[in-house]
Amino acid sequence: MKKKRIEFIVGLFIIAGFICIGYLTVRLGKMELWGGDYYKIYGKFGSVSGLKAGALIEMAGVRIGKVDTIELDDDTYAALVGMKIDNKVELTEDVIASVKTAGIIGDKYIKISQGGSDIQLKNEEMITETESALDIEELISKYAFGEL
Repeated sequence: MKKKRIEFIVGLFIIAGFICIGYLTVRLGKMELWGGDYYKIYGKFGSVSGLKAGALIEMAGVRIGKVDTIELDDDTYAALVGMKIDNKVELTEDVIASVKTAGIIGDKYIKISQGGSDIQLKNEEMITETESALDIEELISKYAFGEL
């Protein structure tokens, strides 16, 4: 009888260990299982060359969200970027979203510059002012071949 009780306690301990490992994996991997404390907005860019899903979204150098999806808009053939923004950050309708590079050859991210409007963007709304990524290779090739 005592042996079965010890085996039961060891089994519970192992199950608790697996639950803790699963929890830490989700938390450290910054995965979202049950939604999150964010709202989603969209922006259309002429080019998002090098931008990837999961890239940071910053305002004044502070992380305020991440890129969720990047798709091609069927109507305008522009890049449609879905962005998850922290609920604590209120963006106005006249914000400017720019694709920037961290350093010379660093990762791409989206920089948000706040506007002066009093009207807030709501979930699933569109940013109207966007600036596409600067293509360094294109600039170098234009300069090299004398097109500038």
